[in-house]
Amino acid sequence: MVKIKRIPLGLSNRHIHLTREDLDILYGEGHELTPKKMLVQPGQYAAEEQVSIVGPKVTMENVRVLGPLRPYTQLEISYSDARTLGIRDVPLRLSGDLDNTPGFTIIGPKGRVVKDQGMIVAQRHIHLSREEGEAYNIKDGDIVSVRIKGPRGLVLNNVLCRVGETHKMEMHIDIEEGNAAGAKNNQLALIIDREMEEKMTMAELLEVFNQPPMLGDIPLSEEQEI
Repeated sequence: MVKIKRIPLGLSNRHIHLTREDLDILYGEGHELTPKKMLVQPGQYAAEEQVSIVGPKVTMENVRVLGPLRPYTQLEISYSDARTLGIRDVPLRLSGDLDNTPGFTIIGPKGRVVKDQGMIVAQRHIHLSREEGEAYNIKDGDIVSVRIKGPRGLVLNNVLCRVGETHKMEMHIDIEEGNAAGAKNNQLALIIDREMEEKMTMAELLEVFNQPPMLGDIPLSEEQEI
């Protein structure tokens, strides 16, 4: 019997990760981030601190800083945010993949930092601990699809799985993806991987989804027909 693999959703709004050096400039030397809300991923939190991001068109204020500090400064925004700022061709990237990304200016209460790179739209992905990955038979680097149910339900393809000791079960999508599906934080979605596609019949898939699918809503193997 195929294990039903559900994953809680985490909708991510615009935010920034900072280095020690940049935080010192923006908030004063030696300043420590103040946790406001703990996040699902171990040790990570939304901080009280906020900054402004200067773009060619507008300055975007109240961009939340996430902690802890990182070895690189990285701004994660949506495609709509990029258009609002007036910056074209912001790439879809995984966290930390910052080569050839747009630069930007950050303004804090104590200073200003100009970055020559670091702006991305975050690629949707799943976090799993090693134990959770083993339970779901999912390995680090696997690519799956995820089905979000609801009146605006949809299937998200090309979802990268990140499995390791520093991860905990959660799927990260940006606010635009979440709004498109009418999704909410902590809503459970369904992972559709090769094991499910190969071992479950269409009738079994429909029973799991518990609602009539639209054409193209469910990935089919070559042997299955509508």
